[in-house]
Amino acid sequence: MFALRTSLCGLLLAATAMASTATSDASTAMWTPSTDAVLQLDISSAPTTAQLSGPFTMMELDGFDTPATVVAELHASGRRVVCYIDVGTWEDWRPDASHFPHSVIGRGDAGWTGERWLDIRRRSILLPLMKERLAMCARKGFDAVDPDNVDGAENATGFPLTTPEQYVYDRAIAALAHSLHLAVALKSYASAASALEPSFDFVVDEQCVRYSECGSFASFIRHAKPVFDIEYVTSLGFCRELPRGVRGIAKHLSLDAWARWCP
Repeated sequence: MFALRTSLCGLLLAATAMASTATSDASTAMWTPSTDAVLQLDISSAPTTAQLSGPFTMMELDGFDTPATVVAELHASGRRVVCYIDVGTWEDWRPDASHFPHSVIGRGDAGWTGERWLDIRRRSILLPLMKERLAMCARKGFDAVDPDNVDGAENATGFPLTTPEQYVYDRAIAALAHSLHLAVALKSYASAASALEPSFDFVVDEQCVRYSECGSFASFIRHAKPVFDIEYVTSLGFCRELPRGVRGIAKHLSLDAWARWCP
């Protein structure tokens, strides 16, 4: 009888533990955007209260500059929020800029003052720094992250980066984001889309129509992962050139609050 009672007690404890685990898992389940989501981006300035509303279901904001209160306000209106951070270049104005040793900082990113490419081969140095940035996004309540400049191997960085090394780094960034329950976007790396799709949840691309690259994201579309394309134009003429499954947004190059969406 004692053995049976002990066995029943054990089963009850196991069931309770399983239920607790299931509840915990549900509460920390990672959100990912649906294919009918509508993205807005406002990276260059702090959005006004009026700019936090509009015909969009998710909004991308700068991870450093956006307070948790703004994220909470967007959540209260039923919207999801994407955290913009840079993982491939050093930015001299960021509060953690001094944490990057000179040895990992390379050539300037052409056209972007204060930005210099990073040596993504130095993962033992860079990944802990990037984990801190991702953790900042999670603490503020962001639902996803858009890590920028993940294509250093295709640029003049000052380092002899190879495509396989870039893939290792990018997959490590995605894994860190997922470990913090953040969905993660692949940013403007069309040539790597098929290889990296299994590690990423959606795409935020820049000007796939202009550069005839929209077809490169077919693997994301095939797996029902949303693809958002930003074209730096003021008209919506480009919309007719988007393949099925790619959602287009017209934006200013400054990525301020102005936007027009393809129908």
